[in-house]
Amino acid sequence: MTDQAHGTESDIPGKPTAASRTTLSHIMTHNDTNLLGTVHGGVIMKLVDDAAGAVAGRHSGGPAVTASMDEMAFLEPVRVGDLVHVKAQVNWVGRTSMEIGVRVLAERWNESAPAQQVGSAYLVFAAVDGDGKPRAVPPVIPETDRDRRRHQEAQIRRQHRLARRRAIKELRARTSPSDVSRTSPSGD
Repeated sequence: MTDQAHGTESDIPGKPTAASRTTLSHIMTHNDTNLLGTVHGGVIMKLVDDAAGAVAGRHSGGPAVTASMDEMAFLEPVRVGDLVHVKAQVNWVGRTSMEIGVRVLAERWNESAPAQQVGSAYLVFAAVDGDGKPRAVPPVIPETDRDRRRHQEAQIRRQHRLARRRAIKELRARTSPSDVSRTSPSGD
């Protein structure tokens, strides 16, 4: 995630936000439930990743892989029979990576009310070539005031991701391996 934001040096023509925006819809079934009888968060997260991946592939014009998912928020439970709509768009683009913003909405099967937002997330995807190596992606061209706001917010999130990454690396460099293994669930 060290790629730089597109500047005037980019040879790749930009694409408007709407060019890759997508909505994935899915009816929730009993196979999707957790022990409480609501839809499992992991099912929603997979739908989020699927929709974001489609947007990343569309925008970059080829394969893109999930680099990170952050700020996944579950606002309301999703139930069996709900029609879930996962709306995704590119918010920001670097040299080889893209932040995709995702909103999750649900229409209750037994109500005539409009769909309500039940979740949201931000994912970073890296565009890759056939050998799995990073490849350049086109800049995104925000089209509306909302798109421009999302673009600015994405830049702030990117700065926070990079600062968090630096701080963790610095801490690990100062900490002995035995201290880290006692406190880290992954044993890193």
